Amino acid sequence: MSTTTEHTSDSEGPAGQPPRPARLIQNEATTEIPVHLLFRDDPDPAPVPLRPAVVGRRQGTGEQPRLRGPGSAGVRQQPHVDPELVERPARVLPGAAGVLAGAGGIAGCLATSWWAGVLPPLASHALHLPAYAGAGVGPAQWAAYAGAGALGLLGLGGLTRGRTGRAWVLGLFGRYGGTVRRTGLLWVNPLTRRHRVDVRLRHWRSETMPAADGNGVALRVVVLVVWRVRDTARASLGVDDHERYLRECVEVALARVPVETPDGARAFVAATGEALTRLVAADAAAVGLEVFSVQPVRVEYAPEVAAVMQRRRIAVLDAQQRSRMLTSVVDSVEDTVTRLTMRGLVDLDDYERKSLVRELTVAFAVGREHAP
Repeated sequence: MSTTTEHTSDSEGPAGQPPRPARLIQNEATTEIPVHLLFRDDPDPAPVPLRPAVVGRRQGTGEQPRLRGPGSAGVRQQPHVDPELVERPARVLPGAAGVLAGAGGIAGCLATSWWAGVLPPLASHALHLPAYAGAGVGPAQWAAYAGAGALGLLGLGGLTRGRTGRAWVLGLFGRYGGTVRRTGLLWVNPLTRRHRVDVRLRHWRSETMPAADGNGVALRVVVLVVWRVRDTARASLGVDDHERYLRECVEVALARVPVETPDGARAFVAATGEALTRLVAADAAAVGLEVFSVQPVRVEYAPEVAAVMQRRRIAVLDAQQRSRMLTSVVDSVEDTVTRLTMRGLVDLDDYERKSLVRELTVAFAVGREHAP
């Protein structure tokens, strides 16, 4: 029987098995192929831009390429804020302009009254006006009264005073009109709605807030927040109440960051404050608040666990005290026996040495317990 040798291609598998598919991944520069292209009937589909699927890997480490999805798990989404809602200076005039406009309106009203002949003689004499019979109050006089009155109202009604550490947020017909940070006597549009904002550095001591330590034990924490308003437009118009928003940011941060227990080390307490500051500052920046520090100033156990934790703390302190006392007794016994032996004051065998050590240990322990 003659046999024939068949040559198989590289893509074919052993006998009795289906052909092995060709490798698709050739190197690190491979790309993603959209799934819908695998089922198209169009013989000449339009080109689709491909994007790399491999982010990269460190050479020589054996690390597998890492794929980056559309949203990384470790990235926090910032709150959406209207990009047009950014603080900008408002258009204002010096207060002297409003004073002059108000004075001009008053002078116009007086001149119109003299023109109409309704100005009292005493006022005419005080103003050194010549005698005039008057033409009466007609349409021209009423128009002059309206113009002078409007000028006076606009001039005097727009006067305001700017103070250091305070700012005016102006709104005109429901739209943001700018922020006034200037000081002194100013004139602003009297039709605008004014909202005063405190932009000074402020300290806020919170009420008692719930928190937890690393083991989930319930705590009650009081924090001190140092902050100020950086963007008056977002702080006033981005949220209903920026102070309440800051308080809620602190509550959320306390729920995410484990707080060190009252008997914790200073280094852990400082680390807790830094973590709280980072979280609150990131959340509050979206509404124009600048947070400098969030530090716990009082940490205590919650009432439901305070008694249990106090007993546990006393037990730990007692165990530590006993351990220190036992170490001190052992060191004292060892030093005493060593000195007696080295100076030749005693010559002890093993049994006598053990007895001496036992008696000295009891004596030192009793003496330490009764020591003041």
